Amino acid sequence: MPGIHEVAQQAGVSAATVSRALSGRGSVSPATRARVQAAATDLGYVVSSSASGLATGRTRNVGVVIPFLNRWFYGAVIEGAESALLEQGYDLTLYNLGGSDEERRLVFEHFLLRKRVDAVIAVSLELTADEVKRLIDLDKPIVGVGGPLPGVRTLSLDDVELGRLATEHLLALGHTEIAHIGGDALEMDFHLPTNRRHGYELAMRAAGLQPEDRHFHAADFTMESGYRAAKQLLGNPAGRPTAIFAASDEMAFGAILAAKDLGMHVPSDVSIIGIDDHELSEFFGLTTIAQFPDMQGRMAVELLMDELHPGHREAEELNIDLPYELVVRSSTARR
Repeated sequence: MPGIHEVAQQAGVSAATVSRALSGRGSVSPATRARVQAAATDLGYVVSSSASGLATGRTRNVGVVIPFLNRWFYGAVIEGAESALLEQGYDLTLYNLGGSDEERRLVFEHFLLRKRVDAVIAVSLELTADEVKRLIDLDKPIVGVGGPLPGVRTLSLDDVELGRLATEHLLALGHTEIAHIGGDALEMDFHLPTNRRHGYELAMRAAGLQPEDRHFHAADFTMESGYRAAKQLLGNPAGRPTAIFAASDEMAFGAILAAKDLGMHVPSDVSIIGIDDHELSEFFGLTTIAQFPDMQGRMAVELLMDELHPGHREAEELNIDLPYELVVRSSTARR
């Protein structure tokens, strides 16, 4: 296996220049960097991550903590983050906190603190003040995705506004009997289900309509639970809503399937809207609010690079609002 000195000799530079050129740290001209990279490729030289870590105190590894592993949204955020990290020469280690409180304690008190990662991205997790302090005390930058965290750079989505926008779309189409499929009793971090329901209720009241308990059904953000909830909402012809706002696309998919099983047509009999812009939304013809999870992952990495490499870009505000967009398809229509 060729070493750094062989690369330096072939490129006609010092070993220190080779190190700077291949690590991306330090000042090296583009021409010299290209010459070093060509020599490394020609010789089959690969930088040793362990040796680099010993020299710099960095592992070039970022820990990503998520509450669920089997949900499309989290997978899409991870894909965006991993792609951006690879472009920066970093690895990703995933920690799924969907288990017990003991698992979460072990992750924050042991795994993330053993210098196995340089930084942490927390997706849809409200970190405690103690968890944040432990990481900051060890000089491990943190970026949160999903909601504000005191003292931490975060990317936040205004779930109240998402709920309001989805409901206003249905109201603008002439619907007044609008049902909502929202979160169940197990509240998610950052109160996402409650906030989306609050946006629904604000829009209804602004239109002079009173949200009714019979038009709300709880579910757990899965297609199966959305199907069951919609069956209950649409099963009684006398009190049947003409539109449904589901707090996630997967629940909306279930609602579309339930309507069809009841002999109803979407959107002529019932309009349905979701939130996410899931990869199957276009297949279902689902009108939705896109929240661009892949981009959220990429943006989180950009903020981390600001923390890990200060000065390479002007720092932004502590909390950044994430973009969203109404995507109208065939599942909603005029009443």
